Amino acid sequence: MSVFDENLFLKGVRQRKATVGDDYVKKNLDEADDFSRPFQEAMTAWCWGFGWGDEVIDAKTRSMMNLSMIGALGKMSEWETHCKGAIKNGVSVNELRAIIHVIGIYCGVPQAVECFRVARKVLEEKNLV
Repeated sequence: MSVFDENLFLKGVRQRKATVGDDYVKKNLDEADDFSRPFQEAMTAWCWGFGWGDEVIDAKTRSMMNLSMIGALGKMSEWETHCKGAIKNGVSVNELRAIIHVIGIYCGVPQAVECFRVARKVLEEKNLV
């Protein structure tokens, strides 16, 4: 029995791939087992199909919002993934810096330091700094 709408899941897969890349999505879905598959499917349908699939907010703005929220939570592995996606969605180096400044103001300097560390790694990988 499926706990989600198949069309929303497929929309989520497309949106997820558009932001974080085919390889990342394929790896996560392929590595899902009986224990984790229901979460991967539900998260793809809900977060990516319902949330990211809502066209009211464009992908670039949504990426900027996500970086702020994930940065506030201190989830740096996810922040790195979404940092790569944000660049793919058109977030510039200057905008990325400004987002980290806001994280520093509202979440503390140590969290901004972590974000800068991860952002530098991503930007170096993409030859943007």
